[in-house]
Amino acid sequence: MTVYLNGRFLPLAEARISPLDRGFLFGDGVYEVIPVYSRRPFRLDEHLSRLQTSLDGIHLPNPLSLEGWRTMIGQLVASADFVDQSVLLQVTRGADDKRDHAFPQGVAPTVFAFTAPLVTPSDATRAAGIAAITAPDTRWQRCDLKTISLLANVLARQQAVDAGAVETLLLRDGLLTEGAASSIFVVSEGVLLAPPKDHRVLPGITYDLVLELAARHGVSYAVRDISERELRAADELWMTSSTKEILPIVRLDGQPVGHGRPGPLAQQMYAWYRAFRDDVMRNADV
Repeated sequence: MTVYLNGRFLPLAEARISPLDRGFLFGDGVYEVIPVYSRRPFRLDEHLSRLQTSLDGIHLPNPLSLEGWRTMIGQLVASADFVDQSVLLQVTRGADDKRDHAFPQGVAPTVFAFTAPLVTPSDATRAAGIAAITAPDTRWQRCDLKTISLLANVLARQQAVDAGAVETLLLRDGLLTEGAASSIFVVSEGVLLAPPKDHRVLPGITYDLVLELAARHGVSYAVRDISERELRAADELWMTSSTKEILPIVRLDGQPVGHGRPGPLAQQMYAWYRAFRDDVMRNADV
């Protein structure tokens, strides 16, 4: 596998970073994950804009220009043996010669990127839906930044795995925030509900697209706080992300969601999503 590290493309086995890198010591960095279909990155500019927002949020200057990112990603995607890919970008504050919480001076950031096969849910999984659980949201107060400090998310995701589920839905102060690694949508009495994009949730690229498609196709929707009671009484629940796309949740904490099978709006939204994605990919210039 070829990876990118600090200006060089090289085999993964030859990639090295210092043990004093602040990403390793402090989780001091940000990341982005970009889906690639038929070697064409999907919503690349939106992902790079979110990367910039995360960098700004931790006061780390962007080490590459927009064109620099686009060129590097294009070369990385072209080097892979597989056509559908998931590209990870990671930027840390770099490696100083000592361990100190304060920002180091004169230290270059570490820029790392690699690509892996894109694994999306199978048709059978999407048709059956998945199970999820709930848990308290114990993360920090800047969940809108896509940082590499993901231990709370890791523990929440493992809690789902241990329960035989796919995702953990997080609750803070009686309200739904998001999943451990996804955005969450609720359908109630024909209305699509989405938690607001504030410091409590990551602004999802697929989240934005779902709301764009809802507006385009005349689906009634509202962006507002969603109570735990509304969550548990939902007619439909979905998890969305760049790799899961739109995936129905049919069981929550062991109880059926709605009729216990994917609802009609989830199926319709996924059809719109696929049509939009395929149309964009046919006309992409990357």
